[in-house]
Amino acid sequence: MADLRHKRDANARLRPRATVVAGTLAVLATASAVTVGIASSEPTATEVPVAASVSSSSAGIAAELAERGSVVSRTSDRSLATAPVRQGVRLEKKSALDKMMAPAAVQAAVAGADTKLWTTADLNLWVSPAKKAGKSGVLGAEKKVLVTGRSLYGRDEVVVGGKSRWVSAGYLSDEKPVDEAEEKSEPAEAATSSDATCSNGTSVASGVSPNIVKVHEAVCAAFPEITTYGTFRGDGEHAQGIAVDIMVSGSRGWEVAEFVRANAGSLGVSYAIYSQNIWSVERSGEGWRGMSDRGSTTANHYDHVHVTTY
Repeated sequence: MADLRHKRDANARLRPRATVVAGTLAVLATASAVTVGIASSEPTATEVPVAASVSSSSAGIAAELAERGSVVSRTSDRSLATAPVRQGVRLEKKSALDKMMAPAAVQAAVAGADTKLWTTADLNLWVSPAKKAGKSGVLGAEKKVLVTGRSLYGRDEVVVGGKSRWVSAGYLSDEKPVDEAEEKSEPAEAATSSDATCSNGTSVASGVSPNIVKVHEAVCAAFPEITTYGTFRGDGEHAQGIAVDIMVSGSRGWEVAEFVRANAGSLGVSYAIYSQNIWSVERSGEGWRGMSDRGSTTANHYDHVHVTTY
């Protein structure tokens, strides 16, 4: 009898151990399934099957792991959703220059250009309105050019050779620039054919060239209100006595400049400068040509007409 009781007790002790082992294995299997679910990062995989034989504490662990898996999924989904938004913001910041120079926009502007204007000075041609744009040539003064009507950063778009080019704004006109000058030069030239002399009491310094004397006499006779003439000074052509500055400005200055140009042959004039423009005998066919900015009103000859003679 003692031996039988011992066997029954041993069997009784073995059964709980098997149950514990089975429970442990179920928990491990459940945890592995949950781990696989988390690693797959599926946004909607929030439910984890739990074996019926798992105890309530094991089910709690599985539920906690499932909850963590759903948190990871939500985080991953959020990052994917915000990416297109960032890209959209980036596109909205496209600059005015980029929009203006887009191939389709340029092509449409060139194709739609139907207005022509006159250039009032020699103009640099730029490939775009950007400050550091490349230069592609020079468009001469008194040329009629097709314009698109588009402007940006102080430059106007023109069409040259079927291509979009840009020039400094403010140098395009509806009317040919030389028309008014030619009308004014005719009576001024006639004035020199007479024996008119200077009557306002002005004179030029002794020692200047005979041609400077002739320029002074002719200008003084035609424009007696001008009373200031600058000749000798210690640099260049002025020091040589072959240059004179006629102190005049505005539209009257252009009249004087055109008078000198019209009578260059009889007065011995080599070239004249006024209002940041130059005309010379050697390049007379080009008319008045624009000059680079020298930094001040006087240096750019806005307050006087400079005349150099032979």
